[in-house]
This record gives sequence, structure tokens and C-alpha cells, in this order.
Amino acid sequence: MSFIVVASSELNQVAAPNLPLAPDDYTPQYADQLNNVLRLYFNRLDALLTKLSANTVIPPLSNYTVATLPSAVTSGVGARSFVTDALAPSFGSTVVTGGAVATPVYSDGTNWKVG
Repeated sequence: MSFIVVASSELNQVAAPNLPLAPDDYTPQYADQLNNVLRLYFNRLDALLTKLSANTVIPPLSNYTVATLPSAVTSGVGARSFVTDALAPSFGSTVVTGGAVATPVYSDGTNWKVG
């Protein structure tokens, strides 16, 4: 199961309920009131989890040649992409053009690294 956040404002709408104060003596009305408050709260949580949970499909990474990759600096640390012409890629090394190996790459903020 994957989770996606539809809107951060929806997460703020679900707050723990203010439970009714218990009377000194047990009353069926208090038990009913407590159960209703908890039922509403858990129904709200279930509704939010239903919205958040989905079998999402991860979109494919954009395919580039090493020469056409966007700048690693402007893409930012952690940006991911995919190149189709790497030369002897080795995990964690700076990607080099001139080959025919397809490999995922990530930005370290300065260079595109294999991985």
C-alpha cells in the first residue's frame, strides 16, 4: 500500500476528540455519548486514510543522454533521472557519456551520480 497526501489541510482537519467527562456514577447515556464521539472520530480517520491510500503508479523517470541532462546544481540535491548513454557506470561515480548503458542517476547538488 502506498500513501499520497491529497492536501495537507485535510490532515489538519482530523484532531483528537474532546471526550465527555465521566460522571461519578455509570450511566448508559454517558457510554452512548462516548461511543458516538469515538465513532465519529474513527469514521473521520477511516475516510482520510481511504483518500490517502492508493495503489499509485510511480511515473517513469525522464530519459536523457548525459549531454542533455539538466544542470545538477539547478536540479538540486536528490533529483533523479535516467540516462541512456552512460560509459561503464559504477554506483556513486559521476556519470560519463560515450557508452550505451542505461542507468538511473541522481544529483548530489554538483554532479549527476550513478545510482
